[in-house]
Amino acid sequence: MKKGDIIEGVIEEYSFPNKGSFIYKEEVNGETIERKVVVKDALPGQTVKARVIKKKQGRAEARLLDVKKKSPLETKKPMCNHFYQCGGCTYQTLPYTGQLKLKENMVKGVLGNVIDFGDSDSETGNPLPKIKWDGISGSPDQFRYRNKMEFTFGDEEKDGPLTLGLHRKNSTHDIIPIDSCAIVSPAWNMIVKYTQDFYRKLGVPHYNSFTHKGVLRNLVIRQSATDGSILVNLVTTTHHSIDENTRNIPWNEKRSETVDELHLPEYVAGLLSIGMPEPVGLDAYTSHGYEKIKTGKKIVRDTKGKFQRVEGSMYDDVGNGEFESLSFYNRIAGVLYTECDTMADAIIPDSVTLLYGEDFLMEEVLGLKFKISPFSFFQTNTKGSEVLYSKVREYVLEALAGGAPEPGENTGDFETVNEKKTGVIYDLYSGTGTIAQLMSPVADKVYGIEIIEEAVKAAEENAKLNGLTNCKFIAGDVLKKLDELEEKPDLIILDPPRDGVNPKALTKILSYGVDNLVYISCKPTSLARDLEIFEANGYVPVRGCAVDMFPNTQHCEVVVSMSRVG
Repeated sequence: MKKGDIIEGVIEEYSFPNKGSFIYKEEVNGETIERKVVVKDALPGQTVKARVIKKKQGRAEARLLDVKKKSPLETKKPMCNHFYQCGGCTYQTLPYTGQLKLKENMVKGVLGNVIDFGDSDSETGNPLPKIKWDGISGSPDQFRYRNKMEFTFGDEEKDGPLTLGLHRKNSTHDIIPIDSCAIVSPAWNMIVKYTQDFYRKLGVPHYNSFTHKGVLRNLVIRQSATDGSILVNLVTTTHHSIDENTRNIPWNEKRSETVDELHLPEYVAGLLSIGMPEPVGLDAYTSHGYEKIKTGKKIVRDTKGKFQRVEGSMYDDVGNGEFESLSFYNRIAGVLYTECDTMADAIIPDSVTLLYGEDFLMEEVLGLKFKISPFSFFQTNTKGSEVLYSKVREYVLEALAGGAPEPGENTGDFETVNEKKTGVIYDLYSGTGTIAQLMSPVADKVYGIEIIEEAVKAAEENAKLNGLTNCKFIAGDVLKKLDELEEKPDLIILDPPRDGVNPKALTKILSYGVDNLVYISCKPTSLARDLEIFEANGYVPVRGCAVDMFPNTQHCEVVVSMSRVG
């Protein structure tokens, strides 16, 4: 075997994150050599053809080229036309019960070195702490569940026509057009296709990550699961006809060249007309007081950024943004324009301009209202987040009660547990403060620490919206801000990013010596690493579960409750 060889095999083992493997045998100088070959995106039982990309002692990595034979587990047809080309979903050919079982097994496989799940032979003398494992909870929706998606401008093939969509499987550059994504609202597919066609016709170039030239970067769509409102955010570079010396001048003063080049008034008017039963005119639409071409009338935005309609027939008007051909539930509530010149893949805005409507969405989770701004973190599966957060507060209430609930006791009901109030709760890596606010009824004080300042401002606003006075949110790095807090915690909740808790911050967290912690993880390998450190410092996992927030993909959330012993 050498790099570049094409080999075949049947996937025998499967591990996080969606890595299949098989044993490949070859004859070398009359001797049979066995080598484990790892293939990403292959499913258990599939017969695959793959190209070797790395070779190590007794091991190799290969890129999936073709599935020669389906797995016995694959009993469904994919819902999405792009399933076999797109890198977003992995499990659409599996029944949902099969997806859940596969994910739970992956999680247990990762955590098996630090936790005893109780399903191994008790006579082996396993020294690991034994956990009460609640299994895996499914998402209420398996399709159309995402409330946010970032689509990318690019080309499907080099120098091909402008394409707006998602990355091709196993490619960081090729973009495939999307018109039937199954995990988002059908209205989004219409918005994406309209945007691609609009700018393809104008000939506006996409941003090239190699040359760092071009204009169009992303289209970000968010939708409220509560009322169906949609935010559309067009993201470009600042490399337009404006020269370097005028790039930082405010929008309403000298940036009309950008509006002209991107045709933003016409673009937004077309968006608002997508769902209308018949087309509407574009002449009455403007972003900051352009003269109306046909009638000579002038229209401007009101204080909320909404565009005023002009008198006249329907064809002198703009659409209302409601997708009547689908349902009233899909409604464009706001359109934004963001400029971003970072070389990273992440969208780090240099400026954000409201072109139409509102610049936020409203969501409701477990009875609390949340105002979601364009760049705020919020769980991408709103209904799934209720399942996740219900588990979190159940574990918190159990910790406050001093043990597992009695049979039939509803530990998830905060209104009945005022007598179990604890003193101070830390919600670390708190995002927009969802968890902190859910903990408010059972704490004298809740402190949320989050490094993204916009998220902290949103958390403060949401706390006021929900009438909560005992939540305080702090912007900054967890490691630094912990030293500034004078009130020590009685319980700590951790919801870190994918890489887990910063080792120095972890040392500080351990120094508090709280009796209970609840850890929420979106990456089981990071959780396993951190659990090992917690266990070495006197904490044992007492209860845990997995929650499927991302049906049809390999991703999964895990919640673990820990108690200090000794």
